[in-house]
Amino acid sequence: HSSLFIHHFFFTNYFCIIKIEAMQSKATTPEEYIDSLPEDRKKIITQLRKTIIKNLPKGFKEGMSYGMLGYVVPHSLYPDGYHTDPRQPLPFISIASQKNHIALYHMGLYGGEYLDWFQKEWKKHTDKKLDMGKSCIRFKKPEDVPLDLIGELCTKITPQDWIAVYEKNLKR
Repeated sequence: HSSLFIHHFFFTNYFCIIKIEAMQSKATTPEEYIDSLPEDRKKIITQLRKTIIKNLPKGFKEGMSYGMLGYVVPHSLYPDGYHTDPRQPLPFISIASQKNHIALYHMGLYGGEYLDWFQKEWKKHTDKKLDMGKSCIRFKKPEDVPLDLIGELCTKITPQDWIAVYEKNLKR
């Protein structure tokens, strides 16, 4: 189970799903990314961005990651970087405007203690069916995004917590 966890979590889940599924942007800044979006997506991606920035614990850094808006543990906090490419900072959350949905990738949900919490809270915040992969939450329409719940989710894990979870599972 543990070696499968590492393979699926840190390789298949992040690289393959994102590279196959994402409409990868060539934008080099979050602002450029948002400006490149269709009008119907700009508002919700901007709202998601503001919600994440407002609620993420101190230490995460925003930037472009794999063609999406990314929130990472920077090398200044975790010099080892991402194990499959140590030049990259440790990924944590990404948001993207896909062809048929808005995607939020939250690595802390993948097999973590917050998955059950999130699934229970989801029902309190929306009557929409939860459309979720291993760490990807998909929203068909902008109005389907429960910003308050996403904000609360963002407060749950500090960069230090995420590093500890990552390293524990990396060593399995």
